[in-house]
Amino acid sequence: MQNINLSIQKYIFPNINNDGWRFISIFAAATALLAIIWLPLGVIGLILTVWCYYFFRDPDRITPQIKDVVVSPADGTVQMITRVAGPEELGLNNKTFNRISIFMSVFNVHVNRAPASGKIIRKAYIKGKFFNATLDKASKDNERQMLAMRTDCGKEIAFVQIAGLVARRIICYAKDGQQYQAGERFGHIRFGSRLDVYLPTDIEPQVCVGQTMIAGETILANLKSDAPRVEGAVK
Repeated sequence: MQNINLSIQKYIFPNINNDGWRFISIFAAATALLAIIWLPLGVIGLILTVWCYYFFRDPDRITPQIKDVVVSPADGTVQMITRVAGPEELGLNNKTFNRISIFMSVFNVHVNRAPASGKIIRKAYIKGKFFNATLDKASKDNERQMLAMRTDCGKEIAFVQIAGLVARRIICYAKDGQQYQAGERFGHIRFGSRLDVYLPTDIEPQVCVGQTMIAGETILANLKSDAPRVEGAVK
C-alpha cells in the first residue's frame, strides 16, 4: 500500500525542472488576476497553470545497463527514420547516417537525455525558423542546437534539438569535451519540438515509425549489436 501511495504521489506531484518554476509562477499569478476580473476566466487560468506545471515535469528514468546502448533522448513518437547526409554544421556532411526523428507534443516530458555514453566533440547553434517540427524541412530550416559525440566504443553520432511551431527556447547544458552517460540529462526545449538522432549506417535502428519513446529508457539501437534489421525502419 505504501508503494502505491508513493507512486500516486509521484504522478500527482512529479519532480519539476528548475527552469519551470518561473513559468508556473507567472501562470499562477495570471490566474489569480483573471479570477478577480471574472471567475470563469480564473478557472481557465487554473487549467492552464496545471498544464504548465505538468509540462515542466522531470521524472526519474531507469536507463538500461547495456554497454554501448543508444537510448531515446526524448519522450514522444518516432516521426520518421531516413538515411541522410550528416549535419554540415558539425562537419559530418561527407558521411551518411540513419536519422531517427522523435516528435514531442506539448503534453510530453521535454527534458532531453544523452542517447549514448561518450564525449561531446563538437556543438553548433543555428538560428532559424519555426516550422512545424513534424516536417522534414525542420531539420534544416528550424532553429536548432546540434551536438556531435564520440561514444565510448569509438563511434561518432550526432543528436539535434529542434525548435518547433510553438517551441521558442532551446536549453542545452552540454559543453565541448563534456563526458556523458547514456540517459543523463543534457537539456530541454519549451513547448513542443523534435529531437533527431544520427546513427552510422552500419547501426540498424531497433525502432519503427509511430513507436512511442521514453527518454533515457527506450532503446533505439546498440552500437555493437548485430541485431537484425527492423522491417520498415529505414526508408
